[in-house]
Amino acid sequence: MLGRTTLTAVAVALTVTAALLMGTPAAAANAPTPTPAERFEKLPPEQKEALRAKLREFKAMPPAEQARVRENLQRWRQLPPEERERLRTNLRDFQRLSPPERKAVREQVRDLKGLSVERRAELRQRMRAYLREHPERREQMMENMRRWRQMSAEQRQEARERLRERRRK
Repeated sequence: MLGRTTLTAVAVALTVTAALLMGTPAAAANAPTPTPAERFEKLPPEQKEALRAKLREFKAMPPAEQARVRENLQRWRQLPPEERERLRTNLRDFQRLSPPERKAVREQVRDLKGLSVERRAELRQRMRAYLREHPERREQMMENMRRWRQMSAEQRQEARERLRERRRK
């Protein structure tokens, strides 16, 4: 059985593969659109092999998992370009995290998923309302997030410890 991380990697790979094979709307209007096979043939050998490996991995999945991946790919295709880019950025940021930080994020997501749909919607709505009412807080939050991403693992740990100390007081 494949792990959730592997399935996520396969889903991402299939998404990227689909994007490569489908081309981009920025292609020249008069140029003939290459077929997926032609685009595949133009890839470097290592990319071709990586895609073949992901395809083998996909075919080894149970049919239910394959269906789930296909549904996710269909949802991905329907997203606006800005949302796709936001998700790509989030994935890159997640991949830059240390293993303990990734674990913490997964636990937080699991905790949020444990909430009812109504409760999650309520929390999302409250956060959006708060940030709308306090644009300076939103800007401060965004700046804090940028600074956090630039910190080393040690600096992040020190910041966490300082925050815990403040909460105890």
